[in-house]
Amino acid sequence: MKILFYRYGSICEPDIIKGFEELGHTVSQITEEITNKDFLFGDCARVVGNFLMEHPQDCVFTINFFPIISDVCNIFKIRYICWSVDSPVMELFSKSIQNPCNRIFLFDRMQYTEIAPLNPGNVFHFPLAVNVTDKQNVIQQASISDLERFSSNVSFVGSLYTEKCPYDRLSTPPAYLSGYLNGLMEAQLKVYGYYFVEELLPDNIVEEFKAHMEHFYTYPLETYLTDRQTLAQLYIGSKITAIERVRTFTMLSEHFDVDLYTASDTSSLPRIHNRGLAKTLTEMPIIFHESKINLNPTSRSIRSGLPLRIFDILGCGGFVLTNYQPELPELFTPGEDLVAYSSLEELNELVAYYLEHENERKEIAYNGLQKVKTHYTYPIRLEQMLQLAFGLI
Repeated sequence: MKILFYRYGSICEPDIIKGFEELGHTVSQITEEITNKDFLFGDCARVVGNFLMEHPQDCVFTINFFPIISDVCNIFKIRYICWSVDSPVMELFSKSIQNPCNRIFLFDRMQYTEIAPLNPGNVFHFPLAVNVTDKQNVIQQASISDLERFSSNVSFVGSLYTEKCPYDRLSTPPAYLSGYLNGLMEAQLKVYGYYFVEELLPDNIVEEFKAHMEHFYTYPLETYLTDRQTLAQLYIGSKITAIERVRTFTMLSEHFDVDLYTASDTSSLPRIHNRGLAKTLTEMPIIFHESKINLNPTSRSIRSGLPLRIFDILGCGGFVLTNYQPELPELFTPGEDLVAYSSLEELNELVAYYLEHENERKEIAYNGLQKVKTHYTYPIRLEQMLQLAFGLI
């Protein structure tokens, strides 16, 4: 099969290309958007259209949804396949989601329940995957000094969200608005496994927020996206994530050595060891393997699914300690493949326990590695995806 992969720089793109090629497919790539951040909708349509005219393909593939590429594929009458790895993805609500050429694969079931009715039969709930082979090769080839340099008791690789939180642009909100939203966020912070924010946003709160948020996000094309969804997922979801991560690492750093690999400002966390950004391909696998405990506080905008971080840690043979997510027991066995917490108090207890119980920790990490090797490698998942996309199941 000939697959055109339109890339924008997602960290999982190289692994997916290798997965397709391992299955025997021919992958062509368009990479202009990776290097040219001024690339426009029109540029994208022109480049993809010209390529398809000169080099006919069986399908076009992207990470996350590109409405303009969907429209181009609709004109050429070929499959457009996308796999979401992020949430929220506001482009999923564009009118182009209804194009019959689309085969949309969404890792988060809550995301799926919103989008599937817009194109019945062509939207699929589809959890993520990991390139176990390459990650294990990096670990096996690591020097002794690298193994020592990237070892940790407790580590986290990722953003605190404090530097990219659009909620913080809220300007001079009235006391009622601040009080309501702060109370709502505090309530949500206490609940794992169910994101209820959107249900508790009355129209007047949404309108009041918009009035005090300059340049409130509005999708530039025709869309099914509502302001309530935007406020709940884009603004409040990111703010809750930022609050939760700062509180989590503040608490843990009072009791344990905690290493963060992040570009976020950690000046408010004086006990944290900020070790800077980690290189995705050459350093992150070693960190995951050499950390006794790898933390995964899932972004709250991922309402039910499991983020890529979990699969990556498991694929490195690392021990995962994650917040509870509704889809977790569907994919893994908590307590056997990884460990989940449902409160910050429980997290603190579990960190203390698993730092002291090395054999249990290593056994769980081993089980998690075997689970992803058996069910969640890219060749396995991509073969299933193509079968669904082309109606072979």
